[in-house]
Amino acid sequence: MGSDVGSFLTMIVVVLVLMFLKVSINIIPEYQRAVVFLLGRFWKVKGPGLVIIVPVIQTMFRIDMRTRVLDVPTQDIISRDNVSVRVNGVVYMRVVKPEMALIQVENYVNATAQLAQTTLRSILGTQELDEMLTKREQLNSKLREILDEETDGWGIKVTQVEIKDIDLNETMVKAMARQAEAERERRARVITAEGELQASYKIKEASDVLSSSKNGMHLRNLQTLNAIANEKSNTIIFPLPTEIANLLGVNDQPKLKD
Repeated sequence: MGSDVGSFLTMIVVVLVLMFLKVSINIIPEYQRAVVFLLGRFWKVKGPGLVIIVPVIQTMFRIDMRTRVLDVPTQDIISRDNVSVRVNGVVYMRVVKPEMALIQVENYVNATAQLAQTTLRSILGTQELDEMLTKREQLNSKLREILDEETDGWGIKVTQVEIKDIDLNETMVKAMARQAEAERERRARVITAEGELQASYKIKEASDVLSSSKNGMHLRNLQTLNAIANEKSNTIIFPLPTEIANLLGVNDQPKLKD
C-alpha cells in the first residue's frame, strides 16, 4: 500500500515538473521578440532563442518584427479644386520597439491602418487634381513622413507609403481628354508660329545678301526659271527684272504737260 502511494506521488511530481517545463521553456524564432512582464510590470525584451519564464509571476507576449503590408481602403476625397476622386493606397510598416507596440497602443496594426486612412484623406484633400496625378512621388514621401512621425510613439517604423490608384468619374475623364487635346493643338500652333518667325528672319537675311550684290537678283531669277521649267506647266509667268524693264522703258511713266 505504501509503495503504491509513493509511486502515485512520484507520478504527480513528474507531471508537475513536465508541466512547469512546458510553460517555462519557450523558443522564440528569429522574426519575433518576447516582451516579458514581472508581476504586471514591464521587465525586459527577450529573444530570439531560448526564453525561460517563471509561471505565475512572469508573463510573456510575442511580437512579430517582420514588415507588414497594410491596404488602405478606397477613400472618397474632394480635391482643392473641387474634383471628386477615389483613392486607395498601401502602407509598409514594422515594429522596432516591441515593448512600446504592446504597451502604448491596444492594437498597433489596426491603429496604424486607421491613421493611414485619415492622413490620406487630409493630405490629398489639400492638393489639386493635377498635383495628385503628377506629383505622386512627393505625396508618397510626405505621407510616409507624417505616418512615421505619428507612429513613432508606438514603436512603429513606417518604411514606405504608396498611392495605388486615383479613379475619376467618366465626365472628368472626358473633360481631361478634351483639355489634353486642346493643349496639344496649342503647342502645335506655337511651334508653327515659331517656325514661321525663324523662316522670316532667314528670308530677310537672304534678301539683304542678294540686294547687296549687283548680279545677285539675276542669279536668283535664273534659279527660279530653272525650277519652274522642271514643273509640268503650260504657262509660265515670270516677273521682268527691274533693270531690264528700265532699259526697255517699261517702267517709264508718261509725263504730264503743264
